[in-house]
Amino acid sequence: MRVTVNGNEHSVPEGLTVRGLLDHLGLTEGPVAVERNRNVVPRAEHAAVALSDEDVLEIVHFVGGG
Repeated sequence: MRVTVNGNEHSVPEGLTVRGLLDHLGLTEGPVAVERNRNVVPRAEHAAVALSDEDVLEIVHFVGGG
């Protein structure tokens, strides 16, 4: 299955959820915000929202600093 993440195409396994995609991409440290096809996916729904072929996602990984 092909998805676009932050403007880059990725081949990912079928049946992947948003949480699975974050794991697949190694984004497991710290909070992230995810937008799927121009709709924000609440963090509480990451494990339940299944991805579809051709989905377009924007992922923002928050980094603390001062």
